[in-house]
Amino acid sequence: MYPKQPHLQPEDVTGLVDTHCHLDLEPMASCLSVVLASARLAGVARFVVPGVHPAGWERMNVIAQEQGGVFPAFGIHPMHADLADDNVLGRLTEIAGSGIAIGEIGLDPLYSVPLEVQEGAFREQLRLAVSLGLPVLVHCRRAFQRVLQILREENAHQVRGIMHAFSGSVEMAREFMRLGFLISISGTVTWDNAVRPVSLARQLPLESLVLETDAPDLTPQDFRGQPNQPAYLVEVLRAVAQIRGLRPVDVLRQTTRNAEMLLYGHIHCD
Repeated sequence: MYPKQPHLQPEDVTGLVDTHCHLDLEPMASCLSVVLASARLAGVARFVVPGVHPAGWERMNVIAQEQGGVFPAFGIHPMHADLADDNVLGRLTEIAGSGIAIGEIGLDPLYSVPLEVQEGAFREQLRLAVSLGLPVLVHCRRAFQRVLQILREENAHQVRGIMHAFSGSVEMAREFMRLGFLISISGTVTWDNAVRPVSLARQLPLESLVLETDAPDLTPQDFRGQPNQPAYLVEVLRAVAQIRGLRPVDVLRQTTRNAEMLLYGHIHCD
């Protein structure tokens, strides 16, 4: 169970979109009602839940059906790319249309799955996304040039997407932006040793940014040592606003608009 949290909501800030949080994973899954109540109190209204392992897809579906404001994005994480056989990809094809994106997908050489296997799964899922007209949620570490090349080759500009918890340079971010991709800022922007995330938050146009927690990972500085949760998205919002010299509500409005436009109105609420 999460400890009781302080009141996190900035004045007049509501309707935040957490564009990447794993509500189906522990420890959040075991106390989901508490986690969501805390998030909503903090001003977070909508939650995009990306897939990691095929075994979690049904759980994601159930959460989305039972909880308002929760939107699944089905996909196979690069750490599980070796599971992407014809059977699993067939299941993904069947379920993907009930989600708002395909993800999270991508490349990461830090995992034990060979990169050529990751690349095969990445390409197959990109092709599915293009065929369904769904945006993609892309995981990338230390493989930015290769991911960029594959996105170009697979016509990902047709559906666009989000570069999740982006850890590349400002220059590399602009290359993805040229394909119509948004750059997601996570809790790392609050860390004491943050350099690149701060540069991204300061130098990139606000029209190209969205916010995320990646809960239960990437916990903001003031809460490190405990699992991350969507309520802490307000910490990311505050950091970006401070870095840019803006009011939190102004950052909220633009990043929310960015997320809504990318996701084709599926997450819009009046």
